[in-house]
Amino acid sequence: QVQLVESGGGLVQAGGSLRLSCAASERTYRTEVMGWFRQAPGKDREFVARVTRSGGNTYYTDSVKGRFTISRDNAKNIVYLQMNSLKPEDTAVYYCAAGIGATTLPQYYEFWGQGTQVTISS
Repeated sequence: QVQLVESGGGLVQAGGSLRLSCAASERTYRTEVMGWFRQAPGKDREFVARVTRSGGNTYYTDSVKGRFTISRDNAKNIVYLQMNSLKPEDTAVYYCAAGIGATTLPQYYEFWGQGTQVTISS
């Protein structure tokens, strides 16, 4: 069972930056794709970004394009989400996920972290 542990959340002002990290307990074909999702209070969990193992294939939801960057360090089994120009609407619990398919749908990700809170003040 792969375990994912997120870190790096916090409270920042609008326009600020945060970097989230997600450490995977092992490297396996089942973590071919790593992604970030977020869930705001009262809303469904939504896709944010994903990256394949090679790092060459990334995909972002439209609302974060140009502001967020996903990357991964395969040697350390860590995936990062650099978040710049943060907005109050980015406030949510951010979840790291891992799976084998390059998809935006949460049901196709097999492993999930516990989540980290990101709060952006206006």
